Amino acid sequence: MAAAQRPLPARVAAAQRLARGCWSAFWDYETPKVIVVRNRRLGAVYRTVQLLILLYFVWYVFIVQKSYQDSETGPESSIITKVKGITTSEHKVWDVEEYVKPPEGGSVFSIITRIEVTPSQTLGTCPESMRVHTCHSDDDCIAGELDMLGNGLRTGHCVPYYYGAFKTCEVSAWCPVEDGASVSQFLGKMAPNFTILIKNSIHYPKFKFSKGNIASQKNDYLKRCTFDSDFDPYCPIFRLGFIVEQAGENFEELAHKGGVIGVIINWDCDLDLSESECNPKYSFRRLDPKHVPASSGYNFRFAKYYKINGTTTRTLIKAYGIRIDVIVHGQAGKFSLIPTIINLATALTSIGVGSFLCDWILLTFMNKNKVYSHKKFDKVCTPRHPSYSWPVTLALVLGQVPPPPSHYFQD
Repeated sequence: MAAAQRPLPARVAAAQRLARGCWSAFWDYETPKVIVVRNRRLGAVYRTVQLLILLYFVWYVFIVQKSYQDSETGPESSIITKVKGITTSEHKVWDVEEYVKPPEGGSVFSIITRIEVTPSQTLGTCPESMRVHTCHSDDDCIAGELDMLGNGLRTGHCVPYYYGAFKTCEVSAWCPVEDGASVSQFLGKMAPNFTILIKNSIHYPKFKFSKGNIASQKNDYLKRCTFDSDFDPYCPIFRLGFIVEQAGENFEELAHKGGVIGVIINWDCDLDLSESECNPKYSFRRLDPKHVPASSGYNFRFAKYYKINGTTTRTLIKAYGIRIDVIVHGQAGKFSLIPTIINLATALTSIGVGSFLCDWILLTFMNKNKVYSHKKFDKVCTPRHPSYSWPVTLALVLGQVPPPPSHYFQD
């Protein structure tokens, strides 16, 4: 008689059961089970969630966002600008060649509205600006010292300032220094009537679509038109006063202190429609931080050089003005099958969120949640014959061994 097999240790048996359970779970197949729950509140929640998801995709995704289209952002763009007009100051008449910097007509340019002029500067020695440094004796001025905020190289002498009882260090520089002899001139008297032509052309390479912001009319069209968003949107000639007003600024204050105004041209084009529906939209706003005292306003310096009796002389000009930045952006879209299919599939899949939400309510918050859970989840075991050794199989066939009980064939 064969010796009886010793039972396996408890830890080994537990490990075998866990392994069989994991192996069974790996090969299990799950299929949804449909249960009809006659509950009006739950049904109302389910249909409401489905309706909201459907409205979101139909209205927002497909109508507002136009997700059925292939899109392209950031068009290729060219900008040409031209300013016209004349103005006067206390001493002279100014034309466009003098008050527009730079004169090339690019997307960024400045219109000078006020200047502080320091005339007849020559290389020599003179008192430093009082805003840089004051002194009491020569000991306060170190010879050869260079102040990056100053105007020149210190000579080591403390000398009287241009006016008043103050003293400053003497410097070797262009003399007299700027604030010692500058004269202010205002050019903004006629500046609101300056006209600015902004010629813009855009191109969307993905869709091979190009368009400009000037109407195809007679050659003298631009000589007699000004921009009007309702009646003449394809005449891109703007009055400077109109631009400043649309940006919500006071022209006289802006002309005295200077500032930066952005002209934003937006090309949002639905290329499923006709070309005439793709139109530029203009907006205007101030770009520099006017409410920050330390950096408010806009100014720059330049000089004009000439010779007097063989001596190199210059006129230093500190210019305040209105800088115009022309900014172009936009987006074009056209129907495409691929994004349409992707978004339709996403919409149909998202409708299933209603079922998930209602299942969670059903199995968590309903009074009979355990009953619903028992009805919803069933486990069915498929019977299969165990593997026997060939002697046992032969004995079963000959009837010499009784068959195993029915539960033996279940997992």
